[in-house]
Amino acid sequence: MKEKKIKQPKTKKKMSGKLKKVLILSGFCVLLLVTGGVNIMINNMATSEPSKQVSANASFFSNYRTDRQDTRKQEILYLDAIIASEATSAESKALAEAERLELITNMDVVLNLENLILAKGFSDVAVSTSSGNISVMVESAGLTSTEVAQIVDVVVNNSDYAIDNIKIIEV
Repeated sequence: MKEKKIKQPKTKKKMSGKLKKVLILSGFCVLLLVTGGVNIMINNMATSEPSKQVSANASFFSNYRTDRQDTRKQEILYLDAIIASEATSAESKALAEAERLELITNMDVVLNLENLILAKGFSDVAVSTSSGNISVMVESAGLTSTEVAQIVDVVVNNSDYAIDNIKIIEV
């Protein structure tokens, strides 16, 4: 007689749902780490000296504007305190009011000049005034005579500064 072999069904071990989720989540974490590492490597290779210079220039203009704004706020607060003080003489109040008005007018002129120069196609600019002189700091690798003429034209036609009192600085 032949023995009949009884086939036993093959049992597959099924992973529990929790284990599957943990393995999938772990796989995604590893994939994320690899992607992040590759991204960092690509960014490090792409970083070059010119991009560092652009970043430094942008930082200069940003820092300059922030410092200028903070200084102006302090000046206005100081002048407002003089104007509001009961101990201040009428003459001192009048001088403080005139100085405050001059400061606000100067702020408007500087902002207008910066915007007009930017409208000429320059990538970034900052304007500074002091003692009848004006400095125009322009982001540039080298200004042409035409670009210098454009800047001078904007300053002369939109402010009270003479050509001799204009200084253009390449940043």
